[in-house]
Amino acid sequence: MSSTELPSAPAANVLPKVATVRVAEGERLRSVGLPGITLTVRSRPPAREGLPPALYVHGLGGSSQNWSALMEQLEGDVDCEAVDLPGFGDSPPPDDGDYSITAHARAVIRYLDASDRGPVHLFGNSLGGAVTTRVAAVRPDLVRTLTLVSPALPELRVQRTAVPTGLLAVPGVTALFTRMTRQWTAEQRVRGVMHLCYGDPERVTPEGFRNAVEEMERRLQLPYFWDAMTRSARGLVNAYTLGGQHALWRQAERVLAPTLLIYGGRDQLVGYRMCRKAARSFRDSRLLTLPEAGHVAMMEYPEVVARAFRELVAEAGEPATAGRVVGEGTTGSAGKGEAVTENAGS
Repeated sequence: MSSTELPSAPAANVLPKVATVRVAEGERLRSVGLPGITLTVRSRPPAREGLPPALYVHGLGGSSQNWSALMEQLEGDVDCEAVDLPGFGDSPPPDDGDYSITAHARAVIRYLDASDRGPVHLFGNSLGGAVTTRVAAVRPDLVRTLTLVSPALPELRVQRTAVPTGLLAVPGVTALFTRMTRQWTAEQRVRGVMHLCYGDPERVTPEGFRNAVEEMERRLQLPYFWDAMTRSARGLVNAYTLGGQHALWRQAERVLAPTLLIYGGRDQLVGYRMCRKAARSFRDSRLLTLPEAGHVAMMEYPEVVARAFRELVAEAGEPATAGRVVGEGTTGSAGKGEAVTENAGS
């Protein structure tokens, strides 16, 4: 069954009105129109002028909000922007319905070319890690450094806890799941996601939980929500099967930028054991392992991730040994064409 057999998402200009996306204090949202896509970009004004640019790319089912805590930590180091990939967050579906890794990478490249912000410090989590790996491999001119938090790169033995997410790519599974979970509340769904993605869900504050429930309620009103999830999951699985120069591990070997790899010991979606292969594959890599972290270390331990990034940048101009292992819980040598509207946080 091809992806074209999935229900078509309605055009962006006929989408129903839903609740507005949350904008944290100090953040701004703007909508950027590019050929075939419209992207929502979340930004945080830098602490001072002249800081180098950074771009953050979220994972499957996530949004630019996943980076808010880290952006606040790094506002004195980089000029932060986080993008909602097409079909996620506040970005409408792409015109062509293409949610492949290549299409997501193309969206990031189009934005960087149009905004003329490159080269940037590029961050990716999970699906976003696969996307940014491809961006760094094919457009090294756009990337200063690469920071990957639990990147979704191919695994030979997938963890059992990751299987349900991967099954979204199987035809018919999404429709079955939505029927089976029709009575689930937004609170139940959020608790399930947090237990899957966090090493310790108790680290989520009551305010953070309420914000997540509010966002889940908003997403469930979007007619293309499950379509974007399904097609992106399928795109990720398809990327795992590609060989030759398009294989993700082969592209990881082509990345020239200094790379920081962050893996959580309690990650239920990306195998912790893959950290060593990643450290060997990226030629100029530093590895940070966090035994208590889950799949979203930048949300659980933003201070630690920020410190590791600063150390990466401090070393970026120095010769580095590929595959350097930092240790556990510590860091060390480890525009043009835009249609813009803004929404400022309170």
